[in-house]
Amino acid sequence: MTNRVKNNNIANFGPFHPASSLALSMGRSLCLAALVAAAAGAAAVLSGLLYRRKCDHLAARVRELEDSLANAVEKAAAERRGRIRTQQSLRRALSEQEASPGLVKPAKAPASYPMAPIGTVQSCFSTRNGTPRQPLVVPLARATVAINPARVAAEALEGLATYSHCWILYVFHLNTDLEKMWKDPARSKLKAKVRVPRLKGGKMGVLATRSPHRPNPIGLSVAKVEAVAGHAILLSGVDLVDGTPVLDIKPYVPYSDSIKGAVIPNWLEVDGALAVGSIHFSENFIPSLSNCWVHVQKQALYASADEFQDLIKEVLSWDIRSLSQRVRPHQVTMEGEGDNYGSKADNDRRNKEKYRAAESCLVVVYHLHLEGIDVSYRIDDNSNIVVDNAALLPSATNERRFSYLTWRDKLSTL
Repeated sequence: MTNRVKNNNIANFGPFHPASSLALSMGRSLCLAALVAAAAGAAAVLSGLLYRRKCDHLAARVRELEDSLANAVEKAAAERRGRIRTQQSLRRALSEQEASPGLVKPAKAPASYPMAPIGTVQSCFSTRNGTPRQPLVVPLARATVAINPARVAAEALEGLATYSHCWILYVFHLNTDLEKMWKDPARSKLKAKVRVPRLKGGKMGVLATRSPHRPNPIGLSVAKVEAVAGHAILLSGVDLVDGTPVLDIKPYVPYSDSIKGAVIPNWLEVDGALAVGSIHFSENFIPSLSNCWVHVQKQALYASADEFQDLIKEVLSWDIRSLSQRVRPHQVTMEGEGDNYGSKADNDRRNKEKYRAAESCLVVVYHLHLEGIDVSYRIDDNSNIVVDNAALLPSATNERRFSYLTWRDKLSTL
């Protein structure tokens, strides 16, 4: 009975087929695939939203930068328009004149202009004393003009090396009367006439001379361009003292700078007015120079002590003494002792004899500072020079940025 019931129950449920299990498994797989697809779709949607949000952010940033750039451009244009208007107003003010009966007064010019040095001279001449009075008279006189890279880019010197010479505009920064520049013109007491060496003390209008003591202390020199490298120019034939501030450099153009038939005053045509008779070097000079050269050769602008000696000879071939030194070289002062015997005439005669005796035995030694070396020399009444000694100056140990070693490779190709 029991077995029959069990069989009936099994019969009611029907037989068990493997295909049903496979269908169930496939259904589960399809559900899982659907879930994965739904997740991937959701991730794609989320990624798209994030990408769009990022694009919107970048687009907003680009618009912000474009607006900022437009504002900067407009500001620069406004500043330029303002400068143009100011320059136009300035030109009108300078061109306008206040006319009055019998007198034409120019409009008042501005007090100053925005100028600053573009570089500095590193010269073989340590001081004003001995620096040539004119350029090119000492061909071996060398200097380096170091351009300030903060003001002028190195590209500004491109092409300068193809010229043989150039003009240098500079400031007479060692003038003793520079403080007068800041005074009212009515109280500055700037000299209208200066003493000229070739006139032996005779005076000439300052604007008719090359005197450094001018209404504006601006100098103009021509020099030979030896080499150009980076922000530096090597020049020769200079009349520039070390540390001179340079305002501008212009190429020398012969067809416009050299004028055929140009006329100069007669006093400038005097031959040999400042030339010396002879130059000799004492026995002590050569060893003293050799001792000094050991200390300065690494920062000097000269290849050897012999070349430096040639420079000394070129510099001293012109009488570099000041006018007062040439007129009264010994500067001996004899005080009248007021002897209690004899007449006044006898006392004056004795004082003059003492003066002549002291003057005849007094040896005046002059000094020339070149490349950190003190060169001492004597000169007699016939302008014959004897170079006595060379001594190291305290500044000779200062390292120079540009020296012969800097330019050696460039000079070897010339």
